[in-house]
Amino acid sequence: MDLTARLDAMEAAIKKPSFRQSSGKANEVNYWIFDYPPEKELEVRERIEYMKNKNQKGTDEYRLVVFDLYDIIIDFLERKGFVDKCCEFEKKHGIQRIVKAVSNSMKVSESDSLIVRHIQENTPENAIVFLTGVGKSYPLLRSHNVLNNLHQSYLRAPVVMFFPGTYNEQELILFNEIKDDNYYRAFRLVK
Repeated sequence: MDLTARLDAMEAAIKKPSFRQSSGKANEVNYWIFDYPPEKELEVRERIEYMKNKNQKGTDEYRLVVFDLYDIIIDFLERKGFVDKCCEFEKKHGIQRIVKAVSNSMKVSESDSLIVRHIQENTPENAIVFLTGVGKSYPLLRSHNVLNNLHQSYLRAPVVMFFPGTYNEQELILFNEIKDDNYYRAFRLVK
């Protein structure tokens, strides 16, 4: 199935009332991943923007809330006045040290992650959450960390992570090249 057909199927799937109902074994809200070829990033962004604008008309039974993970990171760094410091730190110490510093300051691997808290505080009732910016956030953020932390925080809205790469319901492979940790709790939205 080509990407346009998969995006159409995704849009149809989230509109179904059953998508917004708890349907996991323990009645938990389900987490979904929509994987796509990384070179199709702009096409996916356009569709998400189209869906968001259409949803704002208020004719759907839910609110579509889109969180760009990269924008959340940059907003945090700007609020703290860390952007220039990060650039200097990276020049002196390399990318791995800056990744660790940003990750620690945002508590990325902890259950009270600032990213998860931001998503929780800005998700209204009866919403569907789209997570974007996974590719832009690499290597500052690993997608499995966000999903694990959201799952532990019991966000009461279905979550769809848009993933530039491959997900086979066992492992995430970013850009079809970088293997992330295994992740089993999410379902592939459109096969």
